Amino acid sequence: MFKRDKDDAATTGSDSSVHSTINIGAQAEAQAEAFLQQQGLVTRTKNYRCKLGEIDLIMLQKTARGTCFVFVEVRLRTNKRFAPAIETVDYRKQQKIIRTATRFLQEQRLFDKVACRFDVIALDQTGTAPPIQWIQNAFGA
Repeated sequence: MFKRDKDDAATTGSDSSVHSTINIGAQAEAQAEAFLQQQGLVTRTKNYRCKLGEIDLIMLQKTARGTCFVFVEVRLRTNKRFAPAIETVDYRKQQKIIRTATRFLQEQRLFDKVACRFDVIALDQTGTAPPIQWIQNAFGA
């Protein structure tokens, strides 16, 4: 599931703030999914989890060479005091996503059989960047 950056998250510790953060995250993921579907991608899996990590969206895109699995990290920025959402997918996060995607492909018996890429959808609610940015091939394995 989508996680807001720790600098962005509410820190009251109450159950209502936790549920609010989860709800905001679910809304952001739904917005990202709808955007990608409008671009012609098809949802394969949402919120894939394993012991290695989580992937927000796994989409399929038809290409001239066949079908490409698109592993999508959704980032939301609601506070302009911190770095833009797109800048929050650091090397450590990228490696975690790559390991998790590898596990998914192994479980599906698709490893080394399909094309894949890693995209980032950055949602900005601060007014300081475009409301939605789609970075295709944001990083590689």
